[in-house]
Amino acid sequence: MTRDNSANNPVPNFYRASAADFKKIPGSPIAYWVSDTTRDIFEHFPPLGTKVDARVGLMTSDNDRFLRFCWEVPLSSICYDASTSEQAENSEKRWFPHNKGGSFRKWAGNQEYLVDWENNGRRIKQTVIKKYPYLNGNPNFVVHDDGYYFKPAVSWSEITSGNNAFRHYPNGFTFNVKGMCVFPSSECSIEQLLVFCNSKFVNFATKILNPTTSFGVGNFNSLPSTLINHDGIVNSVHCLVNHAQKDWDSYEISWNFSTLPLLQYEYHQPTISETYTKLRAHWQEMTLEMRRLEEENNRIFIEAYGLQDELTPEVPLSEITLTCNPHYRYKGNKSEEELGALLLTDTIKEFISYAVGCMFGRYSLDKPGLILANQGETINDYVQQVPEPSFMPDDDNIIPILEDEYFTDDIVGRFKEFLKATFGAESLAENLEFISGALSKSKKGSASPEKVIRDYFLKSFFKDHVKMYKKRPIYWLFTSGKGRGFNALVYMHRYNRETLAKMRTDYLLELEAKLDARIGMLGDESAAEKGRLGKQIEELAAYDEVLHNKSLEYIDIDLDDGVKVNYAKFEGWWGRYECCELGKN
Repeated sequence: MTRDNSANNPVPNFYRASAADFKKIPGSPIAYWVSDTTRDIFEHFPPLGTKVDARVGLMTSDNDRFLRFCWEVPLSSICYDASTSEQAENSEKRWFPHNKGGSFRKWAGNQEYLVDWENNGRRIKQTVIKKYPYLNGNPNFVVHDDGYYFKPAVSWSEITSGNNAFRHYPNGFTFNVKGMCVFPSSECSIEQLLVFCNSKFVNFATKILNPTTSFGVGNFNSLPSTLINHDGIVNSVHCLVNHAQKDWDSYEISWNFSTLPLLQYEYHQPTISETYTKLRAHWQEMTLEMRRLEEENNRIFIEAYGLQDELTPEVPLSEITLTCNPHYRYKGNKSEEELGALLLTDTIKEFISYAVGCMFGRYSLDKPGLILANQGETINDYVQQVPEPSFMPDDDNIIPILEDEYFTDDIVGRFKEFLKATFGAESLAENLEFISGALSKSKKGSASPEKVIRDYFLKSFFKDHVKMYKKRPIYWLFTSGKGRGFNALVYMHRYNRETLAKMRTDYLLELEAKLDARIGMLGDESAAEKGRLGKQIEELAAYDEVLHNKSLEYIDIDLDDGVKVNYAKFEGWWGRYECCELGKN
């Protein structure tokens, strides 16, 4: 391809290229801007598909039925470590890790889905056969490549709005048509494959092969490959994957989540403020180390392809795909101060979320990982796992969120106890001040720290929980209405058919009585307050009728059905959230 600026050419910036030039690139895309050097790369370097095996995965035919997020179903029904289909079948488990692609994230992560693959996917295969009779009883046209399930792989998302990102998936995963996988071979290790795929050259080449938002197996196989193998590359990949996996596992939605980074001993200081400062410094170091390694890898591949005049190795901070990196986590053109404030606020919200998890017994300060995560488990099950807890969970699985501390298990009171257990009673006031400052939108407000925190629980916690858990909340909010006279959280996994009756008798009716007594103690000068409390009592009375009738139904739930199905059984008298579809295949 040449640029024709001769006097005989009346069109500026006019390029000439022969048909033979286009044929050098697989698929013959009309990439007229590509240099001769790049065309020669496609002509002389072997296609990646000759060295590795790339595959398209499973279409379930009904994602709402067959896919779940990992936090929705009982822990006892999940198998995370099958290496073969035989091991998966022998486990007698129902749910298995499922790679469904996901957002732009390199090296590791996007590990959150499960698929119903009990008995080698019997339910899915039966549904496919019934739904598509023209398959003549052969589901393999829809259930692709199940012989590759549970093997270690490198994967990418078919659809991307920008650069491609490739991730390592260890053994144990099935994979989706939207999360395509490539498997190592005797010619190419996982490390060689992953570092090549996440290089700047591959992003450059993918846009030539297919400039659209879709990048499929055919495009992948056409990448001109040079696979580099030396100790430095291998060590670099291990470091990058470890950093990315550690970052992913630092958040509750990871099934490998063990505890909150703010509570890990290597960062723990006398106050939350000091702890956050130390943790933030670690995050910054990790982000910069990731960038250094990625840029060094880019430099190696740019030199290997002779593209020093066309590509540079630099990687912007926004493409260092760690959740703890605010440049990646938050979109838009924001200042360092704005990014820092957003990260602090979200870190404190994650601390609060973990505290609520400890209140319900999902987590423990004394044992890493999940504690109560199976259907109908009780406080007795918790004590069997944690005999002498430093912070005791709620005994009845009902935590009231009210405008004042009417009950001993009031959520703000329990949160203060959690702060004492984690950072000590002597720093409680300072920690409450720091937390309220991170939550408050107005830095000049006169509200007390406890008032700010209570308002957060009343107005924002459930909304943030729904967002964190991707519109599949596990802590359910029961609320009397817009006046928020009565609100209580219930942990889905500990729910039983007696929960509603207990909520009514031990909390709702008790609160009505306490509000009545409070009105009786007010003088004539408090007419406005009497009126406000009177309206709350009216709201509670109306909710009592609903709650009483529903409690007599003794509603059962089945965790295997997922949040969407179970939450709908209580429609009309819980905190509303917009439930999202899991997406089409």
